[in-house]
Amino acid sequence: MCQLGMVLPEDPMMLMSVINTKLRDYYATLDALCDDLNAERAPLEAKLAAVGYFYDARQNQFVRK
Repeated sequence: MCQLGMVLPEDPMMLMSVINTKLRDYYATLDALCDDLNAERAPLEAKLAAVGYFYDARQNQFVRK
């Protein structure tokens, strides 16, 4: 499911929603999503951590801590 060229939302809440939907529907891991979308994992996680969301590998989604 290659989605190269997709622009991810800037708004953190929209970003979280889009990422969680893609993780649920298309990707087994955050690394697989980042590889396919050519996105860097650390800045993505930092942006979502700034609004209280962290990646839970067991659930394969960003969750509020």
